[in-house]
Amino acid sequence: MIERVEAPIAATLRNGRTVTIRPLAEHDREALLQFGRSLPDDDWLYIETDLHNPDIINRLVDAYAAENWRQFVAVTETGEIVGYSAVRRLPGWSSHVGDIHLIVRKDHRRCGLGTALAQAIFDAARDLGVSKVIVEIMQEQTSGIAIFERLGFNIEGTFSDHARDHAGRRHHLYILAYHII
Repeated sequence: MIERVEAPIAATLRNGRTVTIRPLAEHDREALLQFGRSLPDDDWLYIETDLHNPDIINRLVDAYAAENWRQFVAVTETGEIVGYSAVRRLPGWSSHVGDIHLIVRKDHRRCGLGTALAQAIFDAARDLGVSKVIVEIMQEQTSGIAIFERLGFNIEGTFSDHARDHAGRRHHLYILAYHII
């Protein structure tokens, strides 16, 4: 059985705000939907998971206990979700690899929350038993790339015109990776 990291983490951000980083829970459905709806339109060009869609939110929340997946949220003192991160252990011949996702609300960027969420999900990846973690990120997402590079990730591959945003435009996709072992 895989041991879970369940303890909430209190994080004081560079702007003085405090958030709690904790596992996604059953009671987070409405707050996660509100989080998705709070993201600016330009973010939706680069987000693969449709956090506007209640069915997608239900699937994410219902998967909170999945053995191969860990999801975390950053929650303010008022209960608002201002960040979401996830790691999923890949199946088959890539079962030693974890795929990471990370989204931070615009008003909580550039204050250390992305780095804190990335570190929490990176630690959860270790608990999943993976020896390598990856993140797929579009070339234009320079802030996201910088967060993962600060954590020790390197670009392992570039796929030309591999990803399409929600407007149908193609973008180069970077695969950043970190070898745990």
